[in-house]
This record gives sequence, structure tokens and C-alpha cells, in this order.
Amino acid sequence: MKAKVFSIQGEEIKEITLNDSVFATEVSDGSIYYAVNNELANRRVGTACTKTRGEVNYSNAKPWRQKGTGNARSGDKKSPVWVGGGTVFGPKPRDYSHKLPKKMKRLAMKSLLSMKVNEECLKVVEDFAVETGKTKDLAQILKNLVNGERTLIIIRDEDAMIRRAGKNIPWVRINSYNRLSAKELLYGKNVLLLETAAENLNKFYGEE
Repeated sequence: MKAKVFSIQGEEIKEITLNDSVFATEVSDGSIYYAVNNELANRRVGTACTKTRGEVNYSNAKPWRQKGTGNARSGDKKSPVWVGGGTVFGPKPRDYSHKLPKKMKRLAMKSLLSMKVNEECLKVVEDFAVETGKTKDLAQILKNLVNGERTLIIIRDEDAMIRRAGKNIPWVRINSYNRLSAKELLYGKNVLLLETAAENLNKFYGEE
């Protein structure tokens, strides 16, 4: 398939060929769901912790004798029914992360890229750099290309200056072509794909 390439001024300058197996494949909603779920699960810290009745700092002494007081019988103040007592079946530190099959992740990324093409949210842009690393310079480029909604920029490699410039723009996310985030692709209202990154994606996801 053919796609237009835009300059950083927002003008059409030429066309580029995109791999149909990457940018025009059938969208798999299931793989997208599992890929996003996997990313969110892997980000969870899992440090929530509560104390059981064996861990709370209370005496083991019986509050009152078993019979004759008129009160309900009680063994100790660590009981879950007492204020300050232990917690029953409360959370403990755990690892929420899990692995996703490689083929499913690849299918999810191709489905998301195809979905963005179908929704006309993906725009191929000529390669550019922000040599100063300043936010205002990147903001000026984006002003000509997008309308200020949540935007994902897909770059050709780990460009530290572009990442530095985009760090202070709250609605901008930056991914390299080989480290795409399913969540950012799904929720991005605009996807700016650098020309070289597009060529790399043709090869990276086009090869089986």
C-alpha cells in the first residue's frame, strides 16, 4: 500500500510503500486485548501487604476469662473481629507479570498499526531531529502535524534528544520502532511514524 509522507511543515512531499502484511492486515481484537493486559500487568508493583493475626503487634493474653463475665468468649486481641486485629485473606506481595507468546505480540502490533491506518490516525513524517533537545523546538514541529491530542511518535532508534524534548509535553509519547507499546498505540489519537522507522517496521514485522 502507498502512504503519503509529510514534511515537518505539514506538507505532502512524496509517497512511501508500506508492507500490507504489517499495515493492512486483519485486526485481531483478542490479541490487542491480551497485549495491553500483559503490559499493564507487568507494570504492577505488587507490594501491597497486610498483617495476619500472627503478625500484628498484640499480646497473646486472653482479654478476659472464658466464662462468667457475660461477654462473648475471646481468645486474644489479634482476632480479625477486633479493631486493630489481623486481616483475613488480605493481599501479600506478589508478582503480577506474565509472558505473552511472541506470535501473539507480533499479531497485536500489526493489528494496532493496521487499525490506526484504517482510522486515518497514522501519518508518515520525514525524518527529523531535535538537536537542541528543547521542548519548544519539538512543540513547533508537532504544531504543524497534530492538533494537540494524545500523540505517539515512532522513531527509528533510541534518539535521546527527541526523548528529552518530548518529556515535558504531557500528551506526547515516544517509542522506537522495535520497542512499541500496545497501550500507547491503542490510546494514541495520532501516530507520527518517521520515514526510516516505517521502513524498519516493514522489515521488522513483515518477516515471519
